[in-house]
Amino acid sequence: MMPSVSLSAGVPRSVENLVRLSPATQGVLLGVIAALIWGLYLALARQEVAAGLSQIDIAAFRYGTAGLVLSPWLLFGWRQVIAIGIKKSLILALLAGPPFILLGVGGYRFAPLAHGAVIQPATVTMVSMGLAAMVLADRPTKARVIGVSVIILGIAVIARPGLLNGSPQALVGDAMFAGAGILWALFTLFSRLWQIPPVAGVAIVSILSGAVMLPVALAVEGIDHYAQLSVMTLTVQPLVQGILTGVVSVIAYTTAVRLIGPARAAIFPALVPASAILTGIPIASE
Repeated sequence: MMPSVSLSAGVPRSVENLVRLSPATQGVLLGVIAALIWGLYLALARQEVAAGLSQIDIAAFRYGTAGLVLSPWLLFGWRQVIAIGIKKSLILALLAGPPFILLGVGGYRFAPLAHGAVIQPATVTMVSMGLAAMVLADRPTKARVIGVSVIILGIAVIARPGLLNGSPQALVGDAMFAGAGILWALFTLFSRLWQIPPVAGVAIVSILSGAVMLPVALAVEGIDHYAQLSVMTLTVQPLVQGILTGVVSVIAYTTAVRLIGPARAAIFPALVPASAILTGIPIASE
C-alpha cells in the first residue's frame, strides 16, 4: 500500500496529493489503470494473432520480458518468496501464468475481439464476486449487485451483434475465454486469501512462467521465426505484453484487491470491454 506520510520538499504537489488519497481511492485508481491496460492488451493480442503470431509467441513475450525485468527484485525480496513457499508459488503461476495466456489469446483463433473483450472480463467479474462471497464471506451489498448487474447488461448490449452473428467455431473460442476468466478470478481469490504482496506475486508468476515459456517458444517456433519478426513487433510486444500487462497492470490490480477487497475489485474487469473495443477500432480494425 502506498504510504500516507508527507513527501519531501521538491516533490510536485500533485504527486503528494495522489499519495495522500485514501486507500479506497487509491484502489479505485489502480483498478482503472489495470482495466485500461487490459483493454489495450486484448486489442493488441487480437491484432497480432490475426497477423500471424501464436499464443505461444505472446506468452513468451509477456512472461519472458516480465521475468527478466523482475529477476533483480529477487536479490531484495527473496525472503517474501521463501515465506510464500513453493506450493503457493506454483499455484499462482499456474493460475496467472501460461495457461491463462494460452486460453485467453488462443481463443482469438476461433472468435473475434468482441467475444474475448466481453466474455473473459465478465467471467472474472461474476466468478470473483461469487468466490469472495463463498470463501471470504465478503457478501456483496444490494447496491453492488445492482451496479454489477447494470454493467453486465451493458456488456451484453455491446456484445450482442458479435455474439449472435458468430460462427459455430466461435463457441470454442468463447469457452477458452471463459476458462481464462475463471483462472484469473481464482488468482485474485488466492492472492487475497494468502495476503500475497503484489510485487512478490507478480515476480513469482513472471519468473516461473518465463522459465517455462522461453524454452518452449524456442523449441516450438524456432529462433528463425523470431529473427523474421519486424522491429515494431519486437518492440511493441515486450513493452505492452511484458511490462505494461505483465508487470504494471498485475501489480496495480493485486494492490487494488488488497486495498478494497476482491469483491469490489471485481468491478474493474467489467470496464475492460469498452476499453478493448474502443482500442480495437484503430489497432485491430474491428
